[in-house]
Amino acid sequence: MARLKFGAFLAPHHPIGEHPMLQFRRDLDLVEQLDALGYDEFWCGEHHSSGWEMIASPEMFLAAAGERTKRIRLGTGVVSLPYHHPFNVAQRMVQLDHMTGGRAIFGSGPGALASDAHTLGIDPMTQRDRQDEAIGVIRRLFNGERVTARSDWFTMNDAALQLLPLQEEMPFVVASQISPSGMTLAGKYGIGIISLGSMTTQGLMSLQQQWQFAEDAARKHGTTVNRADWRVLLTWHVAETREQARREAGAGLMRWHNEYNVGTLQRPGLTAFTSPDEAVDKTAFVEGAASVIGTPDDLVKMIKNVMQVSGGVGAVIGFVHDWANPENTRRSWDLVARYVVPEINGYIDGLRKSQKFVIENRAIFERAGQAVMAKIMENEKAAEALKVTGPGRVAIPAVNAPDLQKEAAKR
Repeated sequence: MARLKFGAFLAPHHPIGEHPMLQFRRDLDLVEQLDALGYDEFWCGEHHSSGWEMIASPEMFLAAAGERTKRIRLGTGVVSLPYHHPFNVAQRMVQLDHMTGGRAIFGSGPGALASDAHTLGIDPMTQRDRQDEAIGVIRRLFNGERVTARSDWFTMNDAALQLLPLQEEMPFVVASQISPSGMTLAGKYGIGIISLGSMTTQGLMSLQQQWQFAEDAARKHGTTVNRADWRVLLTWHVAETREQARREAGAGLMRWHNEYNVGTLQRPGLTAFTSPDEAVDKTAFVEGAASVIGTPDDLVKMIKNVMQVSGGVGAVIGFVHDWANPENTRRSWDLVARYVVPEINGYIDGLRKSQKFVIENRAIFERAGQAVMAKIMENEKAAEALKVTGPGRVAIPAVNAPDLQKEAAKR
């Protein structure tokens, strides 16, 4: 079975009140930690309003992250294509790819916040068509073509990139919510997907249908889509016990929901939580919950369920939030790397099998004791020394050592 990749997605969602400079630095510290822990990917987004989301240029942030890291892939999650001239986007992504040593992933979307589109004077009805149009042009530029194109929102005259991506083929990924548009776009171009709508119960349960949209579009346009290029976004906070995770995350989760989702975005159908316990219970402990606040074992169970519900994905991406304080947040990511990743990917299966084999075949290994005893008894001084040799006095671990006293008693 193919290994499941793991990553992190930073929108970011930071509560208003802390020094932005320190938040940027802490976010960069997190990328560095994730790289050291062996995570595969890190994503960050583009937003221009709402107060909570203050990264305006994912390319700038990821360039800084690239200088602090060695191997983790760095994805724009996402560049809102209708906000930019496609030629400038292509140039920035190529530069990012070179500056990070070929680790860039080009993630794009139509733009998530209506307030951003309003600020830029963009009609929301045009955003998805503009994303489609921009992807087609950028792919041609990445292929080294010289492009002349005229649109109602950009013009190119004999445009060609001076530099091509360092990677032979930079990965293209589109963001998908619950509507078919993102998956359909992925199928049209045969590119990757990052499903953001999976952070809700409705989105989680619709994953199989979402994939069908991508496959239908791929057949229509003569392309193919690969589940290995499908990333699903999940939310979690883990600790050693459920009680500890609840204590660490409850107040921050309540603030995020009440101040951001309800108070700022005013998402329809949502009501404010009245207590941290209610926030945790209704987020992580209801039927079909799309979040985990608990132990690494709880997250393992959820990921296995996602794989079953979806039919299989290539990567699980955790949503970065400030539900817990910075220290406990970092520990949560550490626990996932230490216990969840190896459990899901079978890294410790061989160790368990080896242990089980030794336990179940102990009788076979008693012959080792007989062999050691035979050599000892051949030497008079060694035989005399055996009288004062007991458990804990031999160089090899007692759990693996032959029982010399038992063998001596037999003789």
